[in-house]
Amino acid sequence: MRCGVMIHELRVYHCAPGKLPALLERFETITLKIWERFGIRQAGFWTVAIGDSNQALYYLLEWRSLAEREEKWNAFMADPEWQEKRADTEAKGPLLTHVTNQILQPTRFSAVK
Repeated sequence: MRCGVMIHELRVYHCAPGKLPALLERFETITLKIWERFGIRQAGFWTVAIGDSNQALYYLLEWRSLAEREEKWNAFMADPEWQEKRADTEAKGPLLTHVTNQILQPTRFSAVK
């Protein structure tokens, strides 16, 4: 990775049928506040208007390094408040069927670095 270039992580949350609204609510009211406490930076969130599945949430996280990602993401996942709130929001079943993620590297000509 070149100096000064941010690392972007693309995460895709594939929802169980009918669970996308609950997932969006969890991000808006719970997850983002906890991320703020850990300094996790989001670069954007998207749902699918036209495409293969309208039951998925796409989002980008922005990291200074893979080490920063590992440190902050692991701390977030181990956070007792997050674990409790996640369990509460999944009391009637899981919101997700699976998650995919990729670490993206910008090209030399990318407008986003």
